[in-house]
Amino acid sequence: MKLIKRILIITLIIIVIITCIFFLLVKLSQKAVAVNNNYYNKVKAVGMLEKKYTQKGDYDVTFIEYDSINKNIGKFKIWYPSEIESKTTTYPVVIMANGTGVPASKYKAIFEHLASWGFIVVGNEDGESWNGNSTSQSLDHILSLNDDINSVFNQKINVDAIGVAGHSQGGVGAINASTNFENSKIFKSIYTASTTHYELAVALKWPYDVSKINIPYFMVAGDGKVDSETITPLSSLEENFNSLPDNIIKIMARRKNTDHGQMLANADGYMTAWFLYTLMNNEEASSVFLGNMPELFNNTNNWQDITINNIY
Repeated sequence: MKLIKRILIITLIIIVIITCIFFLLVKLSQKAVAVNNNYYNKVKAVGMLEKKYTQKGDYDVTFIEYDSINKNIGKFKIWYPSEIESKTTTYPVVIMANGTGVPASKYKAIFEHLASWGFIVVGNEDGESWNGNSTSQSLDHILSLNDDINSVFNQKINVDAIGVAGHSQGGVGAINASTNFENSKIFKSIYTASTTHYELAVALKWPYDVSKINIPYFMVAGDGKVDSETITPLSSLEENFNSLPDNIIKIMARRKNTDHGQMLANADGYMTAWFLYTLMNNEEASSVFLGNMPELFNNTNNWQDITINNIY
C-alpha cells in the first residue's frame, strides 16, 4: 500500500509540474498570440497563393455580438461580409475555438481577415474551450440566427458548408466539437494549429480522440522551441495524422521559423485557402493542397514535414 501511495503521489507531482510548465510556456507566448490588426502585412509569405490568401479578401466586413447566458462564453462574436444585408445568397461559416488565455477579442483580426474572403466567422470569449462545448454552442447560436426572421443572418447560412478551427487548447476544442456532440455531424471541415499533444492534453484532463474525425482535416504546428519541444512536437502531429481514418483528406505540415504564439498569424494564409477549398470548392485554393505539385509541397522556404493523404 505504501508503494502504491508513493507512486500516486509521484504521479500527482509530475502532473502538477507538467501543468505548471505548460501554462508558463503559454503565458510567455501570449503576447505573441494577441494578433495585431495589420498582421497580414508583416507575415513572411512566399508561395504565390500563400501571399494572396495572407492578404485581405475583397469583402467589406461587419461585426456584431450577442450576449450568452453561459458565463464562460460571455458573448458570441460574429464577423461577416457586409453584403449579406443586401444579398439573397448563402455563406459558409467557420467556428473558432480559443487557445489558452486567448479569447476571440484577442485575435479579432484573424476573424475579420477570414470574413473578408466571404465567410461568416463565429467566436466567443470562453477560456476553457478544450471540451468543445462552447464551440458547439457557437454553432447552435449561428444556426438559430439562420432561422430567425428578424436576424441579418436569416436564411443566409450555407448549412452544408460549416467548418471549425482552433489554436492550441482550441485545437483540442475543435477536435472535440467535431466529434462529441449531437451537432458535430454538421461540421464539414476542420483546421487546427499547434494542438496540445495527446499525452500533455490527458495530463491536463483535456482528452480527445482524432480517430473519430470523418471530415477533411488540415493540422499544422510551428518548428519553434515551445511547439517542437513541449506543446506540439513533430511526433504528436504524426501520431494524430496516423490515427485519422485513411478514407478522408488529411494534411499535416509545420511552419518554419514559427513558434506557438505565432501560428495564428503565420499560418493564416493557408488556413484561409483550406476553408476556401473545403467549404467553397474554390479551385484555385485547392491547388495549395491537391494535384501533382501542390503549392504547399513546393513552399519549402516556409513549410516542412508535409504529408498529404489525398483520396481523390
